[in-house]
Amino acid sequence: MTKSIENCLHLKKRLYRFQLKKEISIGEHMNNYTKILANLANVEEGIKEEDKALILLNSLMDDEYETSESTPREG
Repeated sequence: MTKSIENCLHLKKRLYRFQLKKEISIGEHMNNYTKILANLANVEEGIKEEDKALILLNSLMDDEYETSESTPREG
C-alpha cells in the first residue's frame, strides 16, 4: 500500500467509522477490522492498543443501545 497522506486519511476514516453491519458475521467483522489495522501498519501509521480496543468495542454497539443508555430512567 502506498504511503500517501490521502491514503493514511482514508484508512483512519475507515477505522474511526468502522461499525458492525447486520448482514455480516462477527468473524467477518473481525477480519475486516484486522485488515484495516494491517493496512495502517503497512503505511507506518500507529494506533495505540487502548484506542484499538475502544474502537472495536464501539463498532459492536448499535444505535438502539446508545439511545437507551443516554435516556434517563425513572425509579
